[in-house]
Amino acid sequence: MKLAFITGSILIIFSFVPVRAQQADKTEEKTRILFILDCSQSMSGRWGKEKKINIARKFLGRTVDSLGTFSNVEMALRAYGHQSVVPPQDCNDTRLEVPFAPGNGYRIKRKMRDLFPKGTTPIANSLAASVNDFPPCDNCRNVIILITDGIEACDGDPCAVSLELQRKGIILKPFIIGIGLDPEFEKSFECLGTVYNAFTEERFEEVLEIVITHALTETTLQVNLLDAFGNPSETNVPLTFYNRNSRQIKYNFVHTMNHRGNPDTMRIDPLVDYTIKAHTTPPVIFDSLKLAPGKHNIAAIDAPQGSLTVVQQKGYQYRNLKFIVRLTGDYNTLCRQEMYTDKKYLTGRYDLEIPTIPATYINGVTIKQSEVTTVTLPQPGVITFLVNNKGICELFEEREEDIKWIYTIDTSEKSHSLILLPGNYKVIYRPLHSKQSYFTITKKFTIESGKSSSLRIF
Repeated sequence: MKLAFITGSILIIFSFVPVRAQQADKTEEKTRILFILDCSQSMSGRWGKEKKINIARKFLGRTVDSLGTFSNVEMALRAYGHQSVVPPQDCNDTRLEVPFAPGNGYRIKRKMRDLFPKGTTPIANSLAASVNDFPPCDNCRNVIILITDGIEACDGDPCAVSLELQRKGIILKPFIIGIGLDPEFEKSFECLGTVYNAFTEERFEEVLEIVITHALTETTLQVNLLDAFGNPSETNVPLTFYNRNSRQIKYNFVHTMNHRGNPDTMRIDPLVDYTIKAHTTPPVIFDSLKLAPGKHNIAAIDAPQGSLTVVQQKGYQYRNLKFIVRLTGDYNTLCRQEMYTDKKYLTGRYDLEIPTIPATYINGVTIKQSEVTTVTLPQPGVITFLVNNKGICELFEEREEDIKWIYTIDTSEKSHSLILLPGNYKVIYRPLHSKQSYFTITKKFTIESGKSSSLRIF
């Protein structure tokens, strides 16, 4: 979609260009702001009592002076439409005039006095080229501020460029500030980011100050993990924050209660729309988080949890056994949990598959808020099979008038021990080298809880 602009208005686009995903504990983080100044021919036109270029110089000059007082802020200046007159149209007329450096506000103001509107307006090309203006930095927040009268004179598509750069994680969602934009036309900027519309010079300055404040002011977030009663009592859950546009991971936190017993405060970049994944079991997704910059934000996620443990009635024959947990009605494995351990799950119903011999299936186990659900298995017994000759030896469980295969007994050794659940069993055996079915042997036996026995197979 091609983005059109209204003649006679001034437009400012703000966006972050992160070098990489920022971590939560970064100290002395530097903010680098690249100003992109429109010096195309249309900027010589009047808006109110002054030329648009003079208004841009005035407000940008004040902003540069203000930002120069911050020790952790660096600035740079790119301009376009100032090198070639129209006609002809030079859509590559964009250049970095003042690179990033500490304390270069005076250089930027002086350079602006030497720039005069005379060329075309390659907004898309300037946005794309500006990405290369930021030197590598491990601890920087990179901000773009584009000041323009809003006329895209070339064939570029600023909206498409912005969206592509956001998908790649190169820039984050921009702010768009326009002066006197028609309300209907304002909607065409929604694909770029958040739109601010100023109808007076005073409002223009106010909005500019707001966006600069958003770029520099710390924003905090409190994530409330709600229990079944709507209280923010759940905690100790890993949280992953994704850039909702690029799907890249931005932050990882472990949810924590502070010393007052309230969910702890996280410091995150406000100029991103996030998707939050709470790594409960199963995980919970908070799909769209929009922050109010410079304020304390609260997000609530339903994450009611209880615990599950599986033990045996007596003894510890199953102490190293791991069982499978699935959501009721879902065949996908949710978790492999070890016996005798407590693990939290979201409240609800679950199916268990426990690799005892024979396998134990327990469906519809209910997990309740803040309760420990305990599943108890009967104490198994132990049987040792004694075999004189190698052979085909299969173990079956007797079930009413039928039998069900459960295990192949290894006859390569003289003895083979198994832990079996209490019940009635049958062994069917035939020597390996026997050529007649007549030599098949069938033996029955019973396993009792906590008892050991042996069975000789000839």
